[in-house]
Amino acid sequence: QVQLVESGGGLVQAGESLRLSCEASGSIFRINAMGWYRQAPGNKRELVSSITSRGSTNYADSVKGRFTISRDNAKNTVYLQMNSLKPEDTAVYYCNTNARGSYYYNDSRDYWGQGTQVTVSS
Repeated sequence: QVQLVESGGGLVQAGESLRLSCEASGSIFRINAMGWYRQAPGNKRELVSSITSRGSTNYADSVKGRFTISRDNAKNTVYLQMNSLKPEDTAVYYCNTNARGSYYYNDSRDYWGQGTQVTVSS
């Protein structure tokens, strides 16, 4: 099993910045992709950004140029630097990873964090 612990959410004003962190722990043989999703009230959960084990990144159009994803493989941690925040960025942000726990067979699956609230006031 893999556990994901997120931190860094909070309440900020429009134009300010936040940095989210998510550390994976537990029985880990390999962490593949890591990413961040968000879900606002009444909306579906949507992909914000993802990063592969080799560092290739992907961003939702709505956050391109404002958000930056990075990861520290030695710490099994993924970060999301969020700049120029807007009220429409308000949501619960969830960390996601695809990880393999077993050395002997491929049991790769997705894991989710508990979510961290980001609120941007206008």
